[in-house]
Amino acid sequence: MEIMLKMGVILIFCSLTCAWLGTFSRWFPIKGLEGGFIKDYGLLIKAHIDYILMAGLNLTIYAVAKVANIALPIEACWLIAIGGFTNPTVFTIAMLKPDFWQYQWAKIYTAATFALSTIGFVWAGVVMFNAA
Repeated sequence: MEIMLKMGVILIFCSLTCAWLGTFSRWFPIKGLEGGFIKDYGLLIKAHIDYILMAGLNLTIYAVAKVANIALPIEACWLIAIGGFTNPTVFTIAMLKPDFWQYQWAKIYTAATFALSTIGFVWAGVVMFNAA
């Protein structure tokens, strides 16, 4: 289960990175950042929000299971951690590569990350629900 705790912290760092990139690109302009490195500011904001959302979900599920003394399957924990990271990276990649959505690999990656996170969250949720 500790993988969710660790991933929660990593996701907070990712969200903070997006926040600082957004701040520097808009309020403290650095040449080449907005319009150069950051191709789509809106997707940067979506990535920032999704990283913090996934951090909260990882940390909350970990904390609830720990406090309630519920042993979540390690596979479910890994699916939540991996899906929690890869899901927001869809927005991160698209922010850097505007034609991202046109590629077949991008569609497969997006579907795979949604599937991983969904399976992990449902699995952990069912285990926690049944333990209540």
